Amino acid sequence: MQDNLYNLAFERSILSSIVFEPSQFDELSTALKVDDFYLPAHQDIFNVMMLLLQKDQPIDEEFIKKELIKIKKFDEQVLLEILSANPISNTKAYVDEIKDKSLKRHLLTLTTEIKRVTVEEELPSAEVIDIVEKKLYEITQDNQTSDFKDAPKMTFDTMEYIKEMKARGNSVLVGVDTGFAELNKMTTGFGKGDLVIIAARPAMGKTSFVLNTVNSLIMNGKGVAFFSLEMPAEQLMLRLLSIQTSIPLQKLRVGDMNDDQWSSLNGAIDRMNSAKLYVDDQGSININQLRSKLRKLKNQHPEIEIAVIDYLQIMQGVGNQDRHLQVSEISRGLKMLARELEMPVVALSQLNRGLESRNDKRPMLSDIRESGSIEQDADIILFVYRDDVYLYKEEKEREKAAKAEGKEFVSEYVEKEEEDAEIIIGKQRNGPTGHVKLVFQKKLTRFVDAPAFSAGVETVYENIDTSSADMNIPQIEMPQL
Repeated sequence: MQDNLYNLAFERSILSSIVFEPSQFDELSTALKVDDFYLPAHQDIFNVMMLLLQKDQPIDEEFIKKELIKIKKFDEQVLLEILSANPISNTKAYVDEIKDKSLKRHLLTLTTEIKRVTVEEELPSAEVIDIVEKKLYEITQDNQTSDFKDAPKMTFDTMEYIKEMKARGNSVLVGVDTGFAELNKMTTGFGKGDLVIIAARPAMGKTSFVLNTVNSLIMNGKGVAFFSLEMPAEQLMLRLLSIQTSIPLQKLRVGDMNDDQWSSLNGAIDRMNSAKLYVDDQGSININQLRSKLRKLKNQHPEIEIAVIDYLQIMQGVGNQDRHLQVSEISRGLKMLARELEMPVVALSQLNRGLESRNDKRPMLSDIRESGSIEQDADIILFVYRDDVYLYKEEKEREKAAKAEGKEFVSEYVEKEEEDAEIIIGKQRNGPTGHVKLVFQKKLTRFVDAPAFSAGVETVYENIDTSSADMNIPQIEMPQL
């Protein structure tokens, strides 16, 4: 079993190679850590080598010996064994073997930790899982190393990407379909590794908006993971069925439907039975638990193309940090998870109440609650805005004031079945900002493209030369690599 946890001969060979060819140490010092070595004496020697590198001193036998004597950790026998070991030219295989055994030792230590917190400290199971998830993530992150990509490698990868886009027929859509034609035009879809924030005040319809995207994807056979922290899965399903069947949500809730609507509902149920939609409605989850669940689900169902979290501020933090630090950890964790799984992660977010005191209540980046880290980590930030929400609220306040004064109130507000809506692109790391016009169908809680877009009205861009933003890319032949 010990042979499975360390290989002293490999450790000696690596250290010997550094002594006989110190130029290798720059590369090895980024690939290995001190605790990747099993023998404490080997750890001390590697540590001293790091110190000599920082001091810009020779990494040879005499200087290593001098530093080890200074810290009272000199072992002549160990140093002789290293110097007598054969140096190697191809160190990569040795490094990989050392790191693999180091990872196994860390995992073995974790099993001891699990026993301690479970049996000896008698912590609740939820807390034990949280500790294990965090430790496991730290171990896997520490074990990952990556090298710089040189210009030829980046050029080749970029040309392969361009050729892939060319094969699609110069399509506007590059990433995951948002479900809205005009929004696709402005964003080219949600890209792999993107953290997308969809923010709004309550009742604006941010959940309804993202469910339109979800519905579009699952109807096209795409996989979606949905973490619903606010409402149970059954309510999400009711909304999706309303979107698909055009049956008002209230009628679905009470089962008040005619024969045609029942038939339409049965058809939608059949379609949803084969949909690749996976909902977690636990309601209480932290970033470590979410990360673990999504990794496992993605491994089991590689067809999943997007993950949705509704919504970010409900997520629990880890530990007893201040809330803004917890939100920073959550937003950074979601961004890293999106990159790791190579798919967009869409997180819904609340906005501060302060914007309602402004005359123009259209949201801005600074309105995102606990916005600092969210604004920094997000690749795309979309705001959902409907002016009618505020017009209705103002009308109710006027009615209340009139009744309080004993005056007759005549309503000027006309409730609409379809309301104008805007999706404001507040940030887009790789594209223009601006806004997209949509229509919100209240009874169906459904957003649809505005008729103006269908008629060919030009998209509204901001902070960009629209002449250079033309998406009608001419058909061109790509040069051979």
